[in-house]
Amino acid sequence: MKILQINCVYGVGSTGKLTKALHTALLAEGADSIVLYGRGPDAHAPGVHRLCGNFYGKVNSLLSRFTGLRYGGCRLATQKAIRILQKEQPDVVHLQCINGNFINIYRLVSWLKEHQIPTVLTLHAEFMFTANCSHAFDCERWKTGCGKCPRRYAASKSLLLDRTHASFLRMQRAFSGFGAALRVVSVSPWLMERAKSSPIFSETNHCVILNGVDTGVFHQYRAENLSELHNVSHKKTIFHATAMFSDVKEDPKGGWYVLRLAEEMPDAVFLVAGKHRLRGSLPENVTLLGEIRDQTLLARYYSLADLTVLTSKRETFSMVCAESLCCGTPVAGFCAGAPEQISLPQYGRFVPHGDLDALRNCIRQMLATPHDAQQIALAARARYAEETMIEKYKALYQEVLCSEQK
Repeated sequence: MKILQINCVYGVGSTGKLTKALHTALLAEGADSIVLYGRGPDAHAPGVHRLCGNFYGKVNSLLSRFTGLRYGGCRLATQKAIRILQKEQPDVVHLQCINGNFINIYRLVSWLKEHQIPTVLTLHAEFMFTANCSHAFDCERWKTGCGKCPRRYAASKSLLLDRTHASFLRMQRAFSGFGAALRVVSVSPWLMERAKSSPIFSETNHCVILNGVDTGVFHQYRAENLSELHNVSHKKTIFHATAMFSDVKEDPKGGWYVLRLAEEMPDAVFLVAGKHRLRGSLPENVTLLGEIRDQTLLARYYSLADLTVLTSKRETFSMVCAESLCCGTPVAGFCAGAPEQISLPQYGRFVPHGDLDALRNCIRQMLATPHDAQQIALAARARYAEETMIEKYKALYQEVLCSEQK
């Protein structure tokens, strides 16, 4: 069986690491595996092909801001992808996260449908069924085709035109009639129910496969050196990991809430991992660690903490939640869609989004409750292990291939 994956990046970021894990596992088992990607750093690995350079992606991103069609354009890279597809003739194509202005989604999906190539589509965000925004938050206009978007720029990055309805129609036409050759995978039950509510995927076969965690890296560590480095050996330590930490209250990642918690909990230490963009000063008990690319070091910080706090407004899975639990550290946070579903119920507690008092009280209760880190890590491994995810995808590849052959 030959599997061809397409993802925005390879080996970096959450979806890039998942794509690499699948590719590596398939090759190790003797299967034919190919990956096409277009953004991020160069990847020098067998079977991995770059469709375009980062500059090409930036140019197409700029053009889309004038056309208003966020997932169109990219003619040259899309033609290259189709040539590779024609040459390799994969048994199954697996579309991962294919935003990022490196491929024309409408054209690619239409081509796969026209040639009835068995296809697995994994939803890591909402843009494939909203046809515009990655996170619709409280808006439900995507259920009726969008248009007259109240969040035009945030949804489509369009500077001038509102073409959210046109984008929706193009995405709907691309998938219409795909039939049994398509399987849609959501990374959480919450996301699957959202996808089913969209006219684009209302008649499609759906299933859930949780994202996998590399438990060879994310497991419980001794972290005395970090404890000494940050002088937290006798203090309660709260960890927060995010792609971008901001003190703007409206930022959907919720950094503002972390800073308010720190002000109200001066006896605790807050360690924040991720890039940051701040306008004001920090409380004395907050330390910004910056972006941590070393995954083992990140796992050590999870292990160091007494609790990991999540403050996002919306998450379709939450690798932070899964990684923290795999390292033996419980989690607390706001309800954000998926995290409260995919978390281990006995080691994760969630309160309504924006209720700072409830979150603070929840954190204090959890910090006062003893937890067995080893027990948490074992339970998390059973739920999130990368090997489990890989086996489920392999079974799905066989299912969609057999379904198409009937």
